[in-house]
Amino acid sequence: MNAVHHDQLKNAHHHAEPATLPSHRAKVVALAVVVVCLVLWASPPTALVAGILFALLIGHPFARWNHHVTKWLLQMCVVLLGFGMNLPMVLRLGLNGSVFAAATIGATLLLGYWLGRKLALDGKTTTLISVGTAICGGSAIAAVSSVIGASEAEIAVSIGTIFLLNAVALYVFPLAGHLLHLSQAQFGLWAGVAIHDISSVVGAGMSYGPDALTTATAVKLSRTLWIVPLTLALAFGVARRKSAGTEVSRRNNYFKITVPWFIGFFLLASLLQSYVPVISTWSPQLSEIARRGMILVLFLIGTSLSLRALRAVGWRTVVTGLTLWLFVSIASLLAILFLKLTT
Repeated sequence: MNAVHHDQLKNAHHHAEPATLPSHRAKVVALAVVVVCLVLWASPPTALVAGILFALLIGHPFARWNHHVTKWLLQMCVVLLGFGMNLPMVLRLGLNGSVFAAATIGATLLLGYWLGRKLALDGKTTTLISVGTAICGGSAIAAVSSVIGASEAEIAVSIGTIFLLNAVALYVFPLAGHLLHLSQAQFGLWAGVAIHDISSVVGAGMSYGPDALTTATAVKLSRTLWIVPLTLALAFGVARRKSAGTEVSRRNNYFKITVPWFIGFFLLASLLQSYVPVISTWSPQLSEIARRGMILVLFLIGTSLSLRALRAVGWRTVVTGLTLWLFVSIASLLAILFLKLTT
């Protein structure tokens, strides 16, 4: 009887299983539906909010791979954007903004150092937030963290702060640009300087107009290259502060610099678009693929929201990040408006 009863229960369970969709499978189906809808119809700000809500209400079924997928997809989209941009214009935008970039990056790092001391904030966290604000958000934080030996907690807190401000910028900047009647060139320069991550820079530029997108992307990519000299300078400073015989010093002698190689492919794509007629005929289609891909990138960035990381963000960290961001945003905007800074 027990065997028969066991078989009956097994059969009953087997027949009942299809009636309820497993949790993981339901998440996969929901993710597929949302992604298709967003890529076809959504705007960049909508995609970011959708990602945040999806993570909070449903949960990402492939959370462990989300960071790597987002990173590679973002870089691919940036390269594809190059097929829609003229290389001489891109180089001109980057060179014209180099002095302005150096000035704002230096000022932001100095202000961050001063704020960290005044607020008694951990030095490594201060450094990560400062470079994330000054250069390119999470990419700069990831590059610098390996050099200064930042802990996972310090990295999580810094990225959480930058994430919040970056999300706000995606909404606030286009609205402020329209209220201030900024031209597309002015807005592109402002966004490229003052918005943290290239994903939101591209998203804001897409919302404002095609010329704004071109300017913002070129300015931000030229700014991203500052990761390399800054990382080298920090590595040299760390090595100088540590004695030659300590374990920490030996470890820092073999630091890793994250070089943004995808910028080279972006320039190559722009070169092909500018001088190869066959490639230029496909520019509209490739640019559209890049724009739709960026919608997906912003959605995936939203799904990476971690409540645990956000809870760990203390008020000192928020004040530091917000102050630095407001400084860069306001100073660069005033320079663009009153010093007639152009690209």
